[in-house]
Amino acid sequence: MTSVEVANKLPKDFIWGFATASFQIEGSTNVDGRGKSIWDDFSKQPKKTLDGRDGDVATDSYRLWKEDIALLAHYGVKSYRFSLSWSRIIPLGGRNDPVNPKGIAFYSNLIDALLEHGIIPFVTLYHWDLPQALHDRYGGWLNKDEIVQDYQKYGRQVCFQAFGDRVKHWLTVNEPWCVSILGYGRGVFAPGRSSDRERSPEGDSSTEPWIVGHSVILSHAYAVRLYREEFKAAQGGQIGITLNGDWAMPYDDSPQNVEAAQHALDVVIGWFADPIYLGHYPEYMKQMLQERLPEFTPEELKVVKGSSDFYGMNTYTTHLCRAGGDDEFQGFVEYTFIRPDGTQLGTQAHCAWLQDYPEGFRDLLNYIWKRYKLPIYVTENGFAVKDESSKPIEEALQDSDRVNYFKGNTASIKAAVLEDGVDVRAYFPWSFLDNFEWADGYITRFGVTYVDYETQQRYPKESAKFLVKWFGDNVDAGDR
Repeated sequence: MTSVEVANKLPKDFIWGFATASFQIEGSTNVDGRGKSIWDDFSKQPKKTLDGRDGDVATDSYRLWKEDIALLAHYGVKSYRFSLSWSRIIPLGGRNDPVNPKGIAFYSNLIDALLEHGIIPFVTLYHWDLPQALHDRYGGWLNKDEIVQDYQKYGRQVCFQAFGDRVKHWLTVNEPWCVSILGYGRGVFAPGRSSDRERSPEGDSSTEPWIVGHSVILSHAYAVRLYREEFKAAQGGQIGITLNGDWAMPYDDSPQNVEAAQHALDVVIGWFADPIYLGHYPEYMKQMLQERLPEFTPEELKVVKGSSDFYGMNTYTTHLCRAGGDDEFQGFVEYTFIRPDGTQLGTQAHCAWLQDYPEGFRDLLNYIWKRYKLPIYVTENGFAVKDESSKPIEEALQDSDRVNYFKGNTASIKAAVLEDGVDVRAYFPWSFLDNFEWADGYITRFGVTYVDYETQQRYPKESAKFLVKWFGDNVDAGDR
């Protein structure tokens, strides 16, 4: 390979693979000693999922994990991002509760099998499935003092000790904005708390999301400190958090809309990224929330600042932003996909909140790199094709809208790295499989692999084939 060809490729240590989460794929919710998570009963309540279905079976990956790994190996991925079920490992969740050896064994076997196939395990400690017992016992994320201690025990005495000899890439928490806002503000995700009494009998959307976000930041930070002090020297791994956040683009170049786009970024991304990487909450959030925004003690802030080795990014779309919205959770910014000339920003996905706009992805990569100055791991990025669930399988496999989405976004990564100098080190399309898509149930499909839920058969879509070929062609193969 010539030096010109190498210069036009992503570096040989660039990590790519596919991503999943435990509750979305595993099923087997009452098998081998697993305790309930907050999603178990929540997903069974009327009207909590669009199709009325729950996560008891999902893609049956607790039973079919060997087949799943064989498919990942067939795809030739470098890495697989998955999450651990806290309540499968510690059924009641707490620091003094018994550990479940069968839960440890399941993930240990999974990790070993991945490594045998040359696949790097990229492991998320918490992807939204809090043990139900901790929510019942003390309010879960609402109780900072208790949850920080229980989360540290889960990290240290279980995950880092049991798996850290083989796992070198850790994510502490997936998307704390969603944990806080969707679980305790809008009430659409478990535990479903909200001020809306038609949705939830209890909860306070004006205070609880900010308390939960604060608890999540501290739980993350103290777990990272513990890993660095007790495990990093011997195990040599990296640890960080992964934040959701889409690019915010001014609706036009009026000063108020330019300012609105920054406010949107401050509330969705800066709320978590600014304390963790810069050591303080964004000024706009302090003004917006005043005494409702919890404060860090000086000791806590020392632990929080610098508590991520990298920037973990989950991103899907771009919003055009106008000043004057009435939604505090979006920073009082109105989102739209309709440009001033009436045209749509991009191709519409099945979910209302998602359109295809690769230029925004490149802009966001540049923004994060310039603001936080750490390597970026894109840990989720994906597209749900409109009405895919109602199509015959043969038609669903020809997922051209998803292929086009990934064509645009892979080109954006390459341009950001090679032309803009952004340090992007990994890309994990969401998702490896169609799966339980939280409040959407099974109607919305994000997988690059089609799952027939009647038979649990897996069928590669065109998007999987595109991505496998693209990374084969565009990552330097090194000495091979």
